[in-house]
Amino acid sequence: MGWVLEVEAGRAVDNNQFLKDIFQACMMHDVLHLAIAVRNTYRGSDDFAKVESFLETLYVSGRLQLPLKGILLIGY
Repeated sequence: MGWVLEVEAGRAVDNNQFLKDIFQACMMHDVLHLAIAVRNTYRGSDDFAKVESFLETLYVSGRLQLPLKGILLIGY
């Protein structure tokens, strides 16, 4: 039911901001879904692919259970 949208303007990977966004969403009351918008490329780096790979690894490993029903990753 509850959604949070975080739009990263470029430092999503450089400062691990996407991880902070995930943990902050986990701490918010009544938030079940998180959408993170990440630049496709930033300063010559494929930020979207890096965040996608991290989230896929996090999900597949099953080592960390988050209280969110889902995370939507949006590239722009």
